[in-house]
Amino acid sequence: EAGAKLAPPEGDAGTGMIATNSVAKRTGNVSAGTSVFAMVVLEKDLSKAYNGLIDLVTTPDGALVAMAHANNCMGEFDHWVNLFDEVLKATGCNVDKGTLYGTLLKAALEGDKDCGGLLPFNYLSGESITGLTEGRPLFVRTQHANFTMPNFIRAQLFTALGALRTGMDILFDKENVKIDSLTGHGGFFKTAETGLTVMSAALHTPVSALETAGEGGPWGMAVLASYLVNGGGKTLDAWLAEKVFATSKKTTVSPKQDDIEGFNKFFARYTKGLAIEKAAIESIE
Repeated sequence: EAGAKLAPPEGDAGTGMIATNSVAKRTGNVSAGTSVFAMVVLEKDLSKAYNGLIDLVTTPDGALVAMAHANNCMGEFDHWVNLFDEVLKATGCNVDKGTLYGTLLKAALEGDKDCGGLLPFNYLSGESITGLTEGRPLFVRTQHANFTMPNFIRAQLFTALGALRTGMDILFDKENVKIDSLTGHGGFFKTAETGLTVMSAALHTPVSALETAGEGGPWGMAVLASYLVNGGGKTLDAWLAEKVFATSKKTTVSPKQDDIEGFNKFFARYTKGLAIEKAAIESIE
């Protein structure tokens, strides 16, 4: 009927911003699971368009947001976990899949800061942000690399963020975008300590996880509907801060310099190694 209130459906981007309280300027959120994307609410327009590299969207109340998106994140890691699960079962061990994931993720924190020279590529599909139209999952090492289980798992997590870091470097280095807070959600953060530590090192930015972030889009949409009815004239960011997230629990990890340096060393290897990925696409069908 005329006059009925309607909270219009929002896509994953808008509801994800709400679920992570990331609608104010200089805030952002990063969703990491099968794919990965980071969104940052901008203080000003970008200097130019970065077609295929950076997308522009808005918060539900219309503020400009820059988004870096990668097709591949934890999909290849899942394949390795399934392989490890098969090995365990072949030896007569039956370990719960959740326990296996958690054990492997925690082991990543014990690895060398730069993953000991190991270089995997998690490209199950192409990545426009690195200029590749197809993918070939790869694992490369020199004979003298430190090939250990913690380094292998750490390298899988690092490479899961390689394409994302490529896009975020555009915002950090070319556009001088500043971030006060970045909130993570998704399967990458199943083991929060590992996920937050690796993500903060990759983006050289403090990263947080909210206890409510796992509720995701439908919850974010319900919060928007509540704002429509109960907003009372407050701006969306102020209402969220005062009425929704004022008492929510948040875990924050600030990156350590040696972790940042370790990821940077790995990322230099990753960027140079894209030539190997390109050759595999051209040579293996």
